[in-house]
Amino acid sequence: MPNSAAVVSDTSPLLNLALIERLDLLRTQFSDITVPRRVWNELTEGEAGLEALRELRDDDFLRIVEVERSDLFVEVSHELDLGETAAICYGVEHGAELVLLDERDGRRVARRHDLEVTGVIGILLRGAKTGDVDLEMELDALREAGFWISDGLYSRVLSEVDE
Repeated sequence: MPNSAAVVSDTSPLLNLALIERLDLLRTQFSDITVPRRVWNELTEGEAGLEALRELRDDDFLRIVEVERSDLFVEVSHELDLGETAAICYGVEHGAELVLLDERDGRRVARRHDLEVTGVIGILLRGAKTGDVDLEMELDALREAGFWISDGLYSRVLSEVDE
């Protein structure tokens, strides 16, 4: 059953789920996802997964929002790219319960601002725990799509499913 909590996403989790054709997991885990315009622009720069992402937008599952260049935006933009900055700022300014981020620096900044964070691997892990995902197969697909996962993290995530 989808969680109705406010969820904001950066580019990487959406793009990587699109690349491995698992955007369906978002619908099973969340009622909708807010996507800053800058993130949407990054997603639509390429062709990979674009049709499926547009379908989510057209179904109003992905809500595209504008993010103002606030003082927080300027501060965070010195550390992160504009998509991550927009996702974190929107999350802080609108009380998001979860921000979807993959990059280490983005996660660090989000946590500094008291945001709960997960990424593509966390979404796959949630799916595996409900029986919707063959985790090893999807982690391998992520690697094949170019998403870097260390051997240690790969093993650790697989062992979490067994717990």
